[in-house]
Amino acid sequence: MNVVWAISGAMLSVAIVLTLFRSLRGPTTLDRLVGIDTLVAMVICGLAVWVAATGDTTIVPAIVALSLVSFIGSISVARFRVRDDE
Repeated sequence: MNVVWAISGAMLSVAIVLTLFRSLRGPTTLDRLVGIDTLVAMVICGLAVWVAATGDTTIVPAIVALSLVSFIGSISVARFRVRDDE
């Protein structure tokens, strides 16, 4: 099972790097918002993989809190977003 955890960690790392690139190079603020939301979702997935690999369940409340804060933040930014002038 260690190979599975290593592969999933490597895939998450590559996805995080690609998402960071997209977040930094996004031409609009909405692109950056989607990139940061995706980044937070991948961090949540990484924490879930860590919990599954180690069996340490003390991180689960942090995963729930992070997902709730991310959801509320995304909704508020999307609600009050100003249009980009191109």
